[in-house]
Amino acid sequence: MYSIILATASKYLLLLLQMFSVFLLFRGHNEPGGGFVGGLVAAAAYALYFIANGIGKAEKLLAIDPFHLISAGLLFALSSTLPGLASGGSVMTGIWIDTGIPLLGKVGTPLVFDTGVYFLVLGITLKIIFSLAEEDRQ
Repeated sequence: MYSIILATASKYLLLLLQMFSVFLLFRGHNEPGGGFVGGLVAAAAYALYFIANGIGKAEKLLAIDPFHLISAGLLFALSSTLPGLASGGSVMTGIWIDTGIPLLGKVGTPLVFDTGVYFLVLGITLKIIFSLAEEDRQ
């Protein structure tokens, strides 16, 4: 069953939900949110788009294999441990760098870790959703 209203709305909702997921990612250091919740919201946006437009269009819109998102997430999360070790601290020691950019302020290794979690959750959730959709297609 195809709904032109849902198909049209899903294009705009995808963008809004992705922006909201990035907001949750950046907000997660001091308030509720973070990489896990942001990744779930981004995956929900693609799931809505898939429901409205089909698996083929959703995979084409993503334009990257979810496995690559999982790999990137693991790489980000693991690389966030290196600055702490390089500074002589323990594995998950937070290191912050002042960027000098007024809106950005200080960027630290917790943000790098949260970004890794974001990509990891997004990739795993989309891999599950796309796998179940492919199984249903057959």
